[in-house]
Amino acid sequence: MNTTFGSCACKNIEYCFTGAPINSAYCYCTQCQLYTNSDKWYGLWVPQENFSFTKGQTKTFIRKGDSGMDMCHHFCDNCGVNLAVKVEIGGFFSVAANTVTKGEVPAPNMLIYTKNAARWAHFPSGVPKFDILPAEMMGE
Repeated sequence: MNTTFGSCACKNIEYCFTGAPINSAYCYCTQCQLYTNSDKWYGLWVPQENFSFTKGQTKTFIRKGDSGMDMCHHFCDNCGVNLAVKVEIGGFFSVAANTVTKGEVPAPNMLIYTKNAARWAHFPSGVPKFDILPAEMMGE
């Protein structure tokens, strides 16, 4: 089984996960735009049991997702990099793809919350596009 490694910019926080992500998505929700100071978040969805922080201690910010359940953002309090979001309703971490330092980063296979995308956002062609998160992914 392959292992993927990552870290924040200052290397104070490191993580790893085993196996391939169960999904890879560009998220254009308003909250992701704010946390990334960009038009989207690129998350690799990794089951909670396959992900761990291996060095340092993250700071966290908890907010409610559309499901009403917690979204726990893990970030470095030294360099400010957002590393992962623990998505309670799905039982996975959405790992910031740009923080991977060793391992395969797959192309996104879905675009979510595109109804909130900046008017200047560009969407990759051939990738399924959803106005919001599909209901079956919210436990409905």
